[in-house]
Amino acid sequence: MTALSLAMVLAESARRHPDTVAVVDGDIRVTYAELWLEARCHAAGLRAAGVAPGDRVALLAPNVVDFPRVYYATLALGAVVVPVHLLLTAEEAARLLRDSGAKLLVCHTSQLEMGARAAALAGVTLVTVGPAPTPPDVVRLEDAGTALAPLPTYETRQAEDTAVILYTSGTTGAPKGAQLTHLNLVLNATVNVFDANDARSDDVVLGCLPLFHSFGQTVAMNGTFRVGATLVLLGRFTGPAAIDLMLREQVTVFHGVPTMYVALLDAARGRQPLPRLRMCISGGASLPVAVLERFSDSFDTTVYEGYGLSETSPTATKNQPAFGTRAGTVGHPVWGVEVEIARADLDDRIELLPAGEIGEIVIRGHNVFAGYLGRPEATAEVLVDGWFRSGDLGRRDADGFVTIADRKKDLVIRGGFNVHPREVEEVLARHPAVDQVAVIGIPDPLHGEEICAVVVPNPTVPRPAEQDLVDWSRERLGRHKYPRRIRYVDALPLGPSHKVLKRELRRTMAEPSRE
Repeated sequence: MTALSLAMVLAESARRHPDTVAVVDGDIRVTYAELWLEARCHAAGLRAAGVAPGDRVALLAPNVVDFPRVYYATLALGAVVVPVHLLLTAEEAARLLRDSGAKLLVCHTSQLEMGARAAALAGVTLVTVGPAPTPPDVVRLEDAGTALAPLPTYETRQAEDTAVILYTSGTTGAPKGAQLTHLNLVLNATVNVFDANDARSDDVVLGCLPLFHSFGQTVAMNGTFRVGATLVLLGRFTGPAAIDLMLREQVTVFHGVPTMYVALLDAARGRQPLPRLRMCISGGASLPVAVLERFSDSFDTTVYEGYGLSETSPTATKNQPAFGTRAGTVGHPVWGVEVEIARADLDDRIELLPAGEIGEIVIRGHNVFAGYLGRPEATAEVLVDGWFRSGDLGRRDADGFVTIADRKKDLVIRGGFNVHPREVEEVLARHPAVDQVAVIGIPDPLHGEEICAVVVPNPTVPRPAEQDLVDWSRERLGRHKYPRRIRYVDALPLGPSHKVLKRELRRTMAEPSRE
């Protein structure tokens, strides 16, 4: 096997660009040499806390410089990073900690209320990073690391060893840990900056995508570090805040999901000057062509839309300078990756379709993950004949451009985050006033899709107001998961096999409300 570590992405840039600012976080500016030293000091602290190569370290942190410090510290030690979604409840995070077998949770002090409870529920050791005070019985990673000699370099790992476990609802329900290897992530970052995009070492990149998410982690953070550019972090995205920061730091590259492009357009109305963006990349959900065109005109730039999944590291296709852009498509496969269209009605084998036909998007190449942690059956469902089955429907035209047509499953993508309806339905079904419920995604101009719960009320219980049911859900689900819209109906539409016809619900519920 070949020795390879994702940690070398930072280590090599520290060697080649030691004095270049790697990360801007408010008033904090950290060079590559400083960031790599801090990561190796944190790695020494993690080792003192009992972490060994191959162990899993959960990381709960917002978009602050502590995220890459701990991320690369974990990798330098030869351990596996398990990023934790900031919008989860403590109970949901605890399930993730247990499922991943995390040795400990490194929690930023801004997230301590949720993180401490999740760690306690899962019986996992809690370690903190960040400026705020911590309880006296909790180890502070900065203190542990500075008392020890930093690691001289990163531990040897093999290319096929797991580097990161990203939890995703995917297309089949409960969150699963997608195991991404060092080879997956090193190559995806490399291909993104040197083939799929015209990235440059003097770029200044806005890091507003959540770093715990595959898009922000691979394309923004790892890609920026791979080319030796500067990453400007924004902890809480709003259109005005992003424009202010981009102007102040002279940002030249923007990565975002469609909701961010909409917010930037809203914030840009009547405002001058606007950031001079050399390159913009969109992913996470389909970008409406009208939004793409308005953004390109307003900001005088080109938007390159791409496509991928957590299981594909994430980038699989992209509108690329080498092939040109075509609005409404997600471009061509990236270097070293094949993307084809297969018959969607065949579960046990892959049968490819010719150009122009709609089918399931299937992917193979260096970006395809190593499988779901502890779930061989779920892995076997998506890895068939050497291809990864995306669960998405699309077509490829005669020129090689791929277009997303629809979803084979009922996955909802709200603001770039995957939400599986069944998980929401399971929670809502526990409400005493709910007799039946079907959760769908309906078009939304801001979030791409909004979560809508269609409820048949229990006739024996007083029917709560729709907002009451929203509030009840919000207490039990992560902020990206709870339904913002509740619609009461007398009955759910059923097909011949008595399955709920969600396509019919999506059609009727997308019509303007008559309230």
